[in-house]
Amino acid sequence: MTTVLVVDDQPLQRYGFRLLLGSVAGTQVVGEAGHGAEAVRKAAELRPDVVLMDVRMPGMDGIEATRRITATGDRSRVLVLTTFDLDEYVHAALRAGASGFLLKDARPEELLSGIRAVAAGDAVIAPALTRRLLREFAHLAPPRPGAGPGLDSLTAREREILVAVGQGRNNAEIAAHFVLSESTVKTHVGRVLAKIGARDRVQAVIFAYDHALARPHTE
Repeated sequence: MTTVLVVDDQPLQRYGFRLLLGSVAGTQVVGEAGHGAEAVRKAAELRPDVVLMDVRMPGMDGIEATRRITATGDRSRVLVLTTFDLDEYVHAALRAGASGFLLKDARPEELLSGIRAVAAGDAVIAPALTRRLLREFAHLAPPRPGAGPGLDSLTAREREILVAVGQGRNNAEIAAHFVLSESTVKTHVGRVLAKIGARDRVQAVIFAYDHALARPHTE
């Protein structure tokens, strides 16, 4: 059972999400919150697998709430929902530790798939969108070359894998590029995440960019 905390300042939005998620086997809404402070409190109390987080809310917004929830190191992962696909709030939310984001006009099956993916430890950003995000990051914060935590512990192959992840390549693309099996790539990615202290693939992308290891490829 995947447990979900729904966070949105609009009661009708929360009601809609509750109805949708409640109609799907294996998914349970364990709570709701109408603003960031309440989200932080309920996440600590309920320890849901996924926090479905709105960005723009009065008082404490979704970015600060995401930062506080992920900073605890608890099990909950944050999936941000936004009306805009490339505004500065989404970038800030990803840096705050969100495991990805979806647009509020996503189809129900996309939302459900995203929740399951985040609960399983994956990121919910398509490779093409990851590349677009990186281009936006370039305008918001220049990369900072140099060693980062865990970077020196990567093997040559793991460093190559990190660069490829940073370019927005998915496992199939990485496997084809390096002539590896997808299972081998998945193993490498898991080791890379552990060594650099990244919660998921999204955070690895940001890490790679921050340390000038990658630029979005245009293939």
